[in-house]
Amino acid sequence: MVEEANPAMASAPIAPYNSSPLGNSSSPNASRESLKMEPLADVAMLPGEERVIDKDIIYICPFNAAVKGKVFITNYRLYFKNTDSEMPVTLDVPLGVISRVEKMGGASSRGENSYGLEITCKDMRNLRFALKQEGHSRRDIFEIIFKYAFPLSHGMQLFAFLSQEKYEENGWNVYEAMEEYRRQGVPNSEWRITFINKNYELCDTYPTILVVPYKATDEDLKRVATFRSRCRIPVLSWFHKENHAVITRCSQPLVGMSGKRNKDDERYLDLIREANGTTKLTIYDARPNVNAVANKATGGGYEGDDAYQNAELVFLDIHNIHVMRESLKKLKDIVYPNVEESHWLSSLESTHWLEHIKLVLSGAIQVADKVSSGSSVVVHCSDGWDRTAQLTSLSMLMLDSYYRTLRGFQVLLEKEWIGFGHKFASRIGHGDKNHADQDRSPIFVQFIDCVWQMTKQFPTAFEFNERLLVVILDHLYSCRFGTFLYNCESARESNNVRAKTVSLWSSVNSDTSLYINPFYTPESSRVLYPVASMRHLELWVTYYIRWNPRIQHQQQSPVEQRYKELLVLRDQYLKKLEELQLSDSTPSSTHLTNSSTPNAATPNQHITHLQTPF
Repeated sequence: MVEEANPAMASAPIAPYNSSPLGNSSSPNASRESLKMEPLADVAMLPGEERVIDKDIIYICPFNAAVKGKVFITNYRLYFKNTDSEMPVTLDVPLGVISRVEKMGGASSRGENSYGLEITCKDMRNLRFALKQEGHSRRDIFEIIFKYAFPLSHGMQLFAFLSQEKYEENGWNVYEAMEEYRRQGVPNSEWRITFINKNYELCDTYPTILVVPYKATDEDLKRVATFRSRCRIPVLSWFHKENHAVITRCSQPLVGMSGKRNKDDERYLDLIREANGTTKLTIYDARPNVNAVANKATGGGYEGDDAYQNAELVFLDIHNIHVMRESLKKLKDIVYPNVEESHWLSSLESTHWLEHIKLVLSGAIQVADKVSSGSSVVVHCSDGWDRTAQLTSLSMLMLDSYYRTLRGFQVLLEKEWIGFGHKFASRIGHGDKNHADQDRSPIFVQFIDCVWQMTKQFPTAFEFNERLLVVILDHLYSCRFGTFLYNCESARESNNVRAKTVSLWSSVNSDTSLYINPFYTPESSRVLYPVASMRHLELWVTYYIRWNPRIQHQQQSPVEQRYKELLVLRDQYLKKLEELQLSDSTPSSTHLTNSSTPNAATPNQHITHLQTPF
């Protein structure tokens, strides 16, 4: 039985690894300590990674019997390797994945392997280790894991700031706001760029570059900000080049129990409507109606018919962060460590996870359809950084084929999620020991799941493959890259993230062949409308149940593998054909060199995409 290493470690390009064995370190203390530690030649350390402790331990493998081995803790990962059986058992877990560390049993506990540690992870698995009961044998390893898994709670830096990885491409340059807006066709006679937020004075959770109606002055924007939660005013996310309809995003209006109105906000929404002559502006409120009404009690609310007469309000019934957190917890309970076969369908249904996926996708379809038909929309939830980001980014993915490319998808995440202030630090809890924090929620995981559902329904429409989605989620937690750190652009700027950390896209773009979908067929004008019904949605087994060894063996698609091989052969024959044509046109050429013979396909060869439907 093998429990494989974290796919993020296995599949992300790791070319810049040090070639030295585990134990080499620039720190004198670490060097002295490493003399006591066994070298571990089969694990390459990341530049900047240092060993902290080794310990003999028993891993209570949920898929097999207890396994004796050694655990190695660095400032980045927990690595376990067995020592007592022929079948290798390994664990390679970035410490950022750890949500909770607890002591299991006490000095007087009876029963085999009843004394040790229990580790709860954010990526759908738990780990249990047993140690000898005498002499407080777990104290040192418990304290070290607790300290390095939650560095911010101990006044230490996240690993991303200690990493010394180097890549040829700087992934921080993938997204340039001005360049992306120009690609969309903005600025124009209807929409303008404003730099009113260049010092984050208008809204501290928005990016510096914003696109607003051409007729709205900066003074108008300031007045509108006073009436929107967190000052997150309606701004442009996407512009339809043909019909000039737009997707705009914002937070809820501050209506409150007394039903306050703001003439500037009402006029501003009318300017959005007038920009392309939309008859009625559609406002998509992501929340259930009852929640929106309840928000009035805390000063929030929604756009009433009396105040916004040229607008139509639609509630999308997507539940809040707390409901999503509980739903994923229930899902974890039924998939790890073992899947209960006898009641599988009813158990899955009781988690409501796919039901939530359906509602998010359904809302995004409505947004995309409205914009495609020529009407502009406003999208918001409460604060405009969770459900709003899901809806805008998914609808943009449906409408704009650029975002379905490998580069375009990176731009979409940088723009709608990272730039517009999805609270990654609060939702994920990077380096923070407070595992019960009510701000934690899998909103971004849910979005990536929705993207996966779309790739299943449209297998030729996306340039990237499932591996990219898994790697993104693994590094959402790992703290190896700076991409998903902090809550907003202003916080990343004040912590100098771009200069002091490496972008995930530097790693991804250093070997794009790993993430290319061989079935991809570019179709620039196609709008994708996935079917958001329970009959067409499925659980993402290769992510949520991937730690189960039975699932691991099913992850390689033989059809995809064979298709890749055929593409390589096709390229070789095309090359041979070119050589034959060249030799025919050259009188002095009497024979072909042996190099024109097609070689056996190797997995490292570059694959050219087939441009016709499969």
